[in-house]
Amino acid sequence: MVRIKPFQGVRPPKQYAAQVASRPYDVLNSVEAKAEATERSLLHIIKPEIDFDPIADEHSEAVYQKAVENFRLWQQNGWLKQDDKECYYVYAQTMDGRTQYGLVMCCHFEDYLSGAIKKHELTRPDKEEDRMIHVRNQRANIEPVFFAYPDNAEIDAIVAEATAKPAEYDFVADDGFGHQLWVIDDEATCRRITEIFATIPALYVADGHHRTAAAARVGAECKANNPAHTGEEEYCYFLAVTFPESHLRIIDYNRVVKDLNGLTEEQFLAALEADFTVEKMGAEIYTPNALHNFSMYLAGEWYSLTAKEGTYDDNDPIGVLDVTVLSNLVLDKILGISDLRTSKRIDFVGGIRGLGELSHRVDSGEMKVAFALYPVSMRQLIDIADTGNIMPPKTTWFEPKLRSGVVIHKF
Repeated sequence: MVRIKPFQGVRPPKQYAAQVASRPYDVLNSVEAKAEATERSLLHIIKPEIDFDPIADEHSEAVYQKAVENFRLWQQNGWLKQDDKECYYVYAQTMDGRTQYGLVMCCHFEDYLSGAIKKHELTRPDKEEDRMIHVRNQRANIEPVFFAYPDNAEIDAIVAEATAKPAEYDFVADDGFGHQLWVIDDEATCRRITEIFATIPALYVADGHHRTAAAARVGAECKANNPAHTGEEEYCYFLAVTFPESHLRIIDYNRVVKDLNGLTEEQFLAALEADFTVEKMGAEIYTPNALHNFSMYLAGEWYSLTAKEGTYDDNDPIGVLDVTVLSNLVLDKILGISDLRTSKRIDFVGGIRGLGELSHRVDSGEMKVAFALYPVSMRQLIDIADTGNIMPPKTTWFEPKLRSGVVIHKF
């Protein structure tokens, strides 16, 4: 069972919402962020290295302090204001005519430590530490994490009632994705939301593993420093936007490789035929059409690769994944890439860029071969999290990303 609570959100006044809200810190580099950041953009708080000329080291003490200074300044300027009472919020995102509705809430750090908030990825200590410093310095969760929960009809009804009213925010960002926010400030409704989630067995980290781990570590740190700790202090809670699992769609996360491990193109194609049915599809982009079907781009041609029976295990939560099939049968067995985390011969391309990005990177000569995968399903993700397994690196890509700065949690 999970513990959640409403909170006094820190957020932009309605007229500034579209200007303050920004893409998350980890989807654009410092140069891109500097080019994208307008005067009131949250990028000045989450990527404050852009305020230095030249752009500073994002891990330097001066940059961490600049983040604190900017957060304070945004509040002084009235670009961010704290709500007077504890609320839940409904945050909706629209992409390609499809809308998903999430609840903005605070989750308890001990639920992450106990496993009631379930993960499916490993985290890197250096990235955790970086996020921890930001949370610790700000005494705030500036950016939310992205969770899923099992569908619940009563929560659906509460969200439907809230969203039948005019939205507090309603804007379309530069990338064409729509964002809306509603405030739920009725105390009885807030109390009922908290009660319902107390009956939900688990939440699932969809995106934001490092931010979740960092927030939990800060909560544990504050607990250790407070002899009078009760478990209900504001520092015990961190910011999440939590969606019903049926609303979420994972898109493909694809691979490009620099070389054929010493093989000619003919030798490589012959090696693939041991485990795949290989069909040449021509120059037009070919998209995988089912689980265990892959598309490959090599030497100006697209191919369909279908894994043969017996080369995968659909009864194993990890073995059923196409990232596992591709890694075992192609990347490791043929191309000699055994560690996706450290190999410099492979790169990863989010499906939001389209399959044309794969052929572009091969045609440019930068890469030799590209592979597109059928997307992982939410059911596969939940099965892996429920069984305590960890997904291979770069398996899931969620889109649209949460906009940062829509609501902030201070503690």
